[in-house]
Amino acid sequence: MVYQASEKVKQLYDEDYSIWIESTIQQLKSSDFSAVDWENLIEELEDMGRSEKRAIYSNLKILLLHLLKYRHQQTKRSKSWLSSIREHRQRLNRAFKESPSLKKYFESVVAESYEDARGLASDETGLEIDEFPEQCPFSLEEILDLKFLGE
Repeated sequence: MVYQASEKVKQLYDEDYSIWIESTIQQLKSSDFSAVDWENLIEELEDMGRSEKRAIYSNLKILLLHLLKYRHQQTKRSKSWLSSIREHRQRLNRAFKESPSLKKYFESVVAESYEDARGLASDETGLEIDEFPEQCPFSLEEILDLKFLGE
């Protein structure tokens, strides 16, 4: 069975997103499937998945950046680096607790995230990019370990 939401319901998505969400939730709870704006709902669900993956990538890249800086600039170590390392590990671990399947994505983007972090580390430290290993020097376990600093 194919349901087609009214133009008024679809227009609500563009005019007041918050009300659209509330309305969609109510329609689903009451099984009023013919009123649901399926096209926009599906788009929103797809966006949620992409957003979670972007957050994993971003947190991983920042974590790796600070681990590299911590390892390669011992004399410039700061509490803010330690705080950033802890914060981004907590974010990643929390995401994996809420959505364990995201860990597979994490594992698949470590090399790409590391390459980005390596470039940023070179920019931020003033060290030549060759000063940093080409391959990620940290294991998956070390990356997520709240106590590991890679000294």
